[in-house]
Amino acid sequence: MLHILKLSVGPRDVASLRAAQARRVELDPPLRHLTRMAPKRAAEVLDGGSLYWVVAGYACVRQRILDIRTEAGSDGTPHAALVLDPELVAVAARPVKPFQGWRYLEAMAAPSDLVAGATDSSGIAALPPALRQELQALCLI
Repeated sequence: MLHILKLSVGPRDVASLRAAQARRVELDPPLRHLTRMAPKRAAEVLDGGSLYWVVAGYACVRQRILDIRTEAGSDGTPHAALVLDPELVAVAARPVKPFQGWRYLEAMAAPSDLVAGATDSSGIAALPPALRQELQALCLI
């Protein structure tokens, strides 16, 4: 299994990404993300891989990749269409420096999923988002 890491351009937070994707899937289903370069290791990605979104400098959410197709972009050139599961799965946020395009992410290096409904005994979830993000940037949490 192999994952893909991609910067989310436009949405400033996960809620904005979720809203943009909901609009997109309503207008033109299924939910997919177009990219110019097709993954050469597509078989490995399709073997349970996910697209890990980097939002506001953190890899913090993922979506399972269901299929990889070839589709024409808005300019007519062929693009790879990553067909995504609409469910956004929260993962342990990790800072990521900006990069162009997308990167492969080995399964062993992928952030772990956050368990939905789990109690946070440390109280970190209760911190204001800005403070939590700053503490993450300093690698304190």
